[in-house]
This record gives sequence, C-alpha cells and structure tokens, in this order.
Amino acid sequence: MKILLVDDEQHSRQAMLWFLTHQNHEVTECSSGEEALQKFSTETYPMVLSDIQMPGMSGIDLATAIKKLPNSWQTDIVFFTGHADVNSAVTALRAGVYDYLIKPVNPEELFSVIERVAEHQSLLRENKHLTERFHDEVNAATEETRRELIHMKQIVAESMLGTIGIFSDCMKAIFQQAQQLHTDRTIPVLIEGETGTGKEVLAKLIHFGHNFAPLPAAPFVDINCAALAPTLFESELFGYEAGSFTGSMAKGSKGKFDLANDGTLLLDEIGEIPLDLQGKLLRVLQEKEFYRVGGLKKIKTNIRVICATNVPLEQRVAQGSFRKDLYFRLKVAHIVIPPLRQRKEEILPMAQMFLQEFSRRKKKLFTTIHPQTAVIMEQYNWPGNIRELQNIIEYATFAYNDTELKPEHILGHLQQQQLNSTASLPPERSSVLELPFPFQGYPLKKYTEDIILKILKAHHNNQAATAKYLGISRRALSYRLEEIRHKQKLSSDGVSTPPKF
Repeated sequence: MKILLVDDEQHSRQAMLWFLTHQNHEVTECSSGEEALQKFSTETYPMVLSDIQMPGMSGIDLATAIKKLPNSWQTDIVFFTGHADVNSAVTALRAGVYDYLIKPVNPEELFSVIERVAEHQSLLRENKHLTERFHDEVNAATEETRRELIHMKQIVAESMLGTIGIFSDCMKAIFQQAQQLHTDRTIPVLIEGETGTGKEVLAKLIHFGHNFAPLPAAPFVDINCAALAPTLFESELFGYEAGSFTGSMAKGSKGKFDLANDGTLLLDEIGEIPLDLQGKLLRVLQEKEFYRVGGLKKIKTNIRVICATNVPLEQRVAQGSFRKDLYFRLKVAHIVIPPLRQRKEEILPMAQMFLQEFSRRKKKLFTTIHPQTAVIMEQYNWPGNIRELQNIIEYATFAYNDTELKPEHILGHLQQQQLNSTASLPPERSSVLELPFPFQGYPLKKYTEDIILKILKAHHNNQAATAKYLGISRRALSYRLEEIRHKQKLSSDGVSTPPKF
C-alpha cells in the first residue's frame, strides 16, 4: 500500500518507516503537515498516517484540508499521538479520521489497522466501480427500454390503424386535416362517408397521429350505435349503478364514457342513436359531466368525441330523426370521405400497396398487377370501397401464388352487376362492350368467348382488326371463332343450355 507518513519527530518517523517498509509498503515520509498536503495534492495515497500534535499545520488541520479535496474518498486517515485525551479523539473522528493510535505505537495494532484500511479501501473502490457501472447499466437499459417502448407503440398503433396510403390530393387534404385535429382534442369531429371508405381508420389517425411516437397513453374506445338495442344504449354509454335494473351486475358497471376518459370515444353510425338519448348526449358534450343509470352523483368526463356515419346526418335532420342542435354541436370539424369510385387515381396504387403487404405476410410471389387486371380494377365501381379492394387482394394472395395479379385471380369475387367491360376501347365504342353478367356464375372460358364476340362486333366483323386488338394471330382468332360457332350450333340443337342472364 502507498502510505503517506507525517511526523515532525524524526526518531519516531524513522522507526515507523522501518516497520512499514519491512511490511512491503511504499512509504512517503513528510516532516510537516504543509509538506504532506503538497504531496497529497499531486499523488493518491490510500492511507495517511499522521501525528496530531505538529508545529504549524496540525494533524487535525491536515485531515480537514485533505477531506476537502475531490479525491479524498480514496484515502483513509489514521492518527497517532502521545497526548491522548477524549477531546482530541472526538475532534479526530469529527474530522473524518478512520482510526486513532496511541504512542508508542504497538506494531500489532498498526498491522491490524493497515489490514482494515486495505480492506476498507478495496470495498470503497469496488463500490465506486459498481455504482458507476450500475448507472451506466441503468442508463443503457433505460435507453433500450425507451427504444423498445417506442417500437412497441409503433407496432400497436400500426396494427390498429393498418396500412395507410395517400395517393390523391383529396386524401392528402383530409390527412392534413386529421393531423391538425390531432393537436387539439377539444374539438368534436364528424366523419361522413360510405361503408368501407376508412372512417374508423381516420378517427384513429386523429387520435394517435401519423408518427405514433410518442403514442398517447389515453384510451381509444369505439361503439357501433347500430349494433345496440335501444334499451341498452344509455347503460352502454353512461354505465349504471348497482341494482339499477333486473339483471344488472351487483357492483354496477362503467360505460363507454368512463372507459374513454382522457381519451377518444368514437360513436360509429351516430345516426342510429335513439332520439330520446340525443338530448342526453348533447348535454354531456356541453357540460362535460353525466349521471350513470340509477346514479345520483355527477361524473366529470374529459373526452374527445368523434362521430362517424355512412348516412348524411343533414338528411336525418331533415327527416326529423336527428336533433339539429346535436348535429351542429358534432359538426365543429366536418370531414367527408369520397367513395373510391370518385378517386380512380387511388385504385391501382392502393391495390399495389395491399398486394405487396399481403404477399409479404403470406410469403407469396406477387409483385405486380397485370395490365388487364388494372383495367378491370379501374372500371369497377367498388361499392364496398377500400375495404372491398383490400379483401379481394387479401383473398387473391391467399388462394393463388403468382408473380402477377391476373384477372382470373379477382373476377370471381367482384360483384358482377357492378363490373364493366375490361376492354379498353375508345369512348365511342366502350358501350358496345358492356356485357350482362349472370348472378349464378360466369365461367372464365365463356366470359372470354363473349368478349371476343363483342370486340368483333365493335370492329364491324373485321377479323384482322379484331386479332390485332386482341394481340393474337388472325389464324388463332379464326380457330376460336370456329369453336364458338360450333358451341352455338350445339346449343341451338338442344345439346347444351347457355347460361341464363
């Protein structure tokens, strides 16, 4: 151990130096407190062994000065003195001295003190190392946990929102409006749009925001007003107290307003809410408080209300089935989502987005959409909007495995009465290709034959022009026409029956 030995008496100092060096310690000797403090400021000594009574700077003064230095925690101070009394011992302990010896110093006592100091210094350094390492480990773990939490929040939000694609100026404006509404949750929002246009996704986007980080801890609660019996509406929205009605839970139950407190409540199909409850809903929105069914205590609420409907509420107001004052209270922010048939430019990019997403999930080979499939998609009316498009792409990637999404992958799932011709003729000829479609099914081969006949008719029975349009040889077209005529002849003879339209 490195020991700083301080004693103004040379004889005593030399005797102690001899003992310490024979114990293999590295000793630096000083004859005064001033000299010792100077050496201590330039080097580190795990142990300072000092006399108390010295001219100039005493041992107490030296200990006090050392304890003020930043690296003093690495040093234990041991005093020795020939003038022992209670006051000097108390003063030494108050100065932070580790131990106290009486002259003449007993070698065994000195040996024992050095052993204890060595052990104490070892513990101090180990504790210092563990503390620093602990803080580093905690900081590292905290940072890792923070990153993991953000990642998990993103996964949760993305799983709730699904894949969002913005492919038109119209939807870009709606997206920006949703982001603006996300920053102020005091504003009620009314979202109108056909079934499948993404009203619920837009409501969640208003609640969560588009970047998901930090994801709000506030709850998002939704309720479908069209799925509840009128008698259950009030208890579902506001909850009920114990014993409110026959069959109620013994402890009562919280309602959706309780569950959504400090968060967002989505009232889907708001136009279906009973007229007698509309006044209560209006009061809650205005006063921010409500009574549970059978309750006497007002309950404060702090929620944002987002309403969605696939029937224009203004129409319900005109019919007298929806309160005008509630309508205008909900319509502070009003968003109308156009149907997909009015956003033709979004159909193919959105279909490609869904195709890539489902192919990745289901480990399929699909990467692109066949040009003929693209024509079918663009001319289809999509009565089910985005939900229908997503469902059809999902089933196609489930049922087939190809590099291209071809017409046969989707035709069986489109509503035939909504399907227009897949032929891309000039506008003046497009009406010629409109085909009637049977409800009970339409075999692809028969569909192809009918298409050929329609295109032939559109080209005034010019086989060369028809073959060029179809991208096949004239000989191949002649073969197909001969096959079609043969089938028609058999059918006219009663051998087979054509499909009923």
